[in-house]
Amino acid sequence: MYFEVFNDREGCAPAEVRMGDRTVLMFGSNDYLGLITHPKVKEAATQALQKYGSGCSGSRLLNGTLDLHVKLEADLAALVRKEAAIIFGTGFQANYAALSALAEKGDVMICDHNLHASLVEGALRSAARTVRFRHNDLEHLERCLESCPPEERILIVSEGVFSMEGDIADLPGTIRLAKPYGARIYVDEAHGLGVLGPTGAGAAEHLGVLDEVDIIMGTFSKSLASVGGFVASSAAVIDYLKHTARPFVFSASLPAASVAAVSAALEILKTEPERRQKLLGVAKRLRQELRARGFAVLEGETPIVPVVIQEEIDLCRLCKGLLEEGIYTNPVLRPAAAQNLLRISCTAAHTDQHVDRLLSTLEKVTRQLGIERDTR
Repeated sequence: MYFEVFNDREGCAPAEVRMGDRTVLMFGSNDYLGLITHPKVKEAATQALQKYGSGCSGSRLLNGTLDLHVKLEADLAALVRKEAAIIFGTGFQANYAALSALAEKGDVMICDHNLHASLVEGALRSAARTVRFRHNDLEHLERCLESCPPEERILIVSEGVFSMEGDIADLPGTIRLAKPYGARIYVDEAHGLGVLGPTGAGAAEHLGVLDEVDIIMGTFSKSLASVGGFVASSAAVIDYLKHTARPFVFSASLPAASVAAVSAALEILKTEPERRQKLLGVAKRLRQELRARGFAVLEGETPIVPVVIQEEIDLCRLCKGLLEEGIYTNPVLRPAAAQNLLRISCTAAHTDQHVDRLLSTLEKVTRQLGIERDTR
């Protein structure tokens, strides 16, 4: 299965893609702000390609650092109100690199149960002890903190917006519990960056605790229309990562075109807040309309709209049926989430007409296939 994003000049909506020889309405993309085909993003990438070439042919510690890398790191640090930032080739690399390097033997990482695989792998690679607490369960987190020996340094790891269910972490409660233990807090904002908060800095900003989070991670492959990831924190932490994070030390740096695309997307994020507002409005309306039609939708306020489908086979049949009707969505099967979910991703490119088509098609396909809607 492959997709080709339409260019605006072809007269098709930005939320539509080509799949083979037909047009498909995309409700499975994480291009939340609809910037992948934005003219300014494409132009910035093109100009960087012309000026710097197609790659850097070296790691950041050797010959792979460009002025574009340095400027982007400064801009990202400013966005999330930290002293410094470091960028990686992928979001997966950013999480894996940071967690595997930051905690040592004698430390403990206390991790939410629903963490992304990149965080789990980073924790496993670390020499620190790892403890998991039940998803967004502060009482269990508190018990985990209480059980830590006083000599252990503690790093609490959470996502800001959880990628499958689309719910938001209770970061204010987490910070309140962390303070008596001197625990540091690491928040993955992959799905919150560009989406939540007055300036789009993510869930921590949305909840008013951005300055109290020690380490922020973000990715470029969602709202920022490119590829790569970053970690932002104090200057001391970032300097430490530059010399100890193995994917940073031993991987070639991001190509200039990718970096320039992120910088252009960041500028649009700052100057066009209406994109974020429209995105959240689309998701809110979709949630309301789905519930009104009897679908079981998980609570949330993010662009990730998960519909509970009880049986795995029904979920697979539903996704196949929707695709046959020209709509792409993502199935999430246990154990990737606690329940089988039809994961619908909204973007700023979606219109009321797109939402109406999705709703009517969902009703049609579930009726034809005899799939129960409300599983509560």
